[in-house]
Amino acid sequence: MMAFVTVIGFEDIMYNFKNQGMGVITSWVIMMFLYVIPYALMVGQLGSVFNDEGGGLSSWIRGTNGEFLGYFTAWTYWAASIPYVVDSAQSVIVGFGWAFTGSSDFQSHMPNSTFTLLTFIVFIIFIFVQRHLANSMEILSTIGGFAMFAMTVLFVFMSIVGLIKSGGHMATQPMNIKTLLPKFDLKYLTTIGLLIYAVNGAELVAPYVTQMKKPKVEFPKAMITLALMTTFLTIFGSFSLGIFFDANNLPNDLKMNGDYYAFQALGEQYGVGNLFMYIYAWTSVIYMCALLAVLLDAMTRMLISDTGKKYMPAFLRKKNADGLPINGYILTCTLSGFIMLLGVFLPEMNDIFNWLLNLNGIISPGVTCWIFYAFMRIRKNPEKYPSEYIFIKNDKFAYIVGLLLLLVTGAATLLGIAPQDVEIYSGTWWYELVINIVAIFFLIGLGALLPLIRKREEEYGIAFDKKQWSIMISATIFAVVVMVWLGGTDLTAKVTLIVAVAAFSILFIWLIGHRKPATLNTKQ
Repeated sequence: MMAFVTVIGFEDIMYNFKNQGMGVITSWVIMMFLYVIPYALMVGQLGSVFNDEGGGLSSWIRGTNGEFLGYFTAWTYWAASIPYVVDSAQSVIVGFGWAFTGSSDFQSHMPNSTFTLLTFIVFIIFIFVQRHLANSMEILSTIGGFAMFAMTVLFVFMSIVGLIKSGGHMATQPMNIKTLLPKFDLKYLTTIGLLIYAVNGAELVAPYVTQMKKPKVEFPKAMITLALMTTFLTIFGSFSLGIFFDANNLPNDLKMNGDYYAFQALGEQYGVGNLFMYIYAWTSVIYMCALLAVLLDAMTRMLISDTGKKYMPAFLRKKNADGLPINGYILTCTLSGFIMLLGVFLPEMNDIFNWLLNLNGIISPGVTCWIFYAFMRIRKNPEKYPSEYIFIKNDKFAYIVGLLLLLVTGAATLLGIAPQDVEIYSGTWWYELVINIVAIFFLIGLGALLPLIRKREEEYGIAFDKKQWSIMISATIFAVVVMVWLGGTDLTAKVTLIVAVAAFSILFIWLIGHRKPATLNTKQ
């Protein structure tokens, strides 16, 4: 159930239904058999090979490719989790809004700045109480996971029963084989990343494999069970949505509010008003809180607890009396604030939600590539990496399967950079394209800088003196604010100006950071 919390939810089904309509059913069938099942079983074998390791994916890469790639994997996975966590925090706000008001009206009265501020407050609260949440994380995720699974099954079952009682009438018309086939065009290709984002995340529970009674046997079984649950929910859940929504004319805010609209429609069909919607709203809040708890704890384990001292700066490895990386949490807050700041100039609250969701559809599949790469490495040297559980006995065929999934996931990542849910080539489209690229380079690029900072610590005793830190942080904040402001203007040359500001800022920060610290051999 911990894996289920991180992998699939009713909202994931809704996101992709908005992108592809009823054709998503065919996409789910293809994904389940050609992607999800092999992906889950690969994770099962990797977890079995490295069952004594506590870092999950970073341990797998370090064990197959060395310390540096292990560090960089830990960083990229952590960086990829930032938009995911922020998206989850936004979903908590949306869930509370529906739970207290019973409609989406609160969104029309909430400015973008307020939505961003509330999201940041939720995020800060979870970081401060992480120590308490971590102790009850398994209970919280089990309750949230079972509740979400039960609500989704309830929706599917009651939708189909209602369909039979109504004589088979569906909102989506016509309902035939052609309707169930997606249009394999450029727009479809740009949405594959969000499909992958919806079903990945099983590797997040790998750090806890050693806590199972028989990890070598039970972990693969858990992954198979997860794949079966995911298959049922995605296929039948998408069909049920077609009963209440016309797939040819979907609401613009379906990704943010569609799951609540669905349970509202279900309640109306059975004559109980908003009862199902209120139950789902509180279920969603518990589910999202559980997801935040699992993500924050797993991110911490992967980045701090399982990363070598050679590449991770000492100030980020610093822990308090409870063993929590305080500076790591501060960095998490900073990067989360940066991501939220990028989207604050988008036209509406719905645009912010959709953009952040689509950003997850870029970064998350990109990091998933590490899983297939690690699997290819262990199958290339099976004698070096023995496993009680083996996915596909033939090593060469298993290697090819891993390579194919790696190529598909990599292509989906690149195609996903193109903005979705907005008019192509409009001002908002170009703005989202720019902030997509800025977010990716900032999150991933910072990971490449940390080993250089660690090298300065080893050489000088400290990486930078207080004056250098102050100037570089101020310059970074100033540059980000200016670039985001430019992105929100109607200037014809705004893209050129953003690139110029970024280039000048990088050069200036490099000149400041390249100097030797004024005080040497000072304790960090």
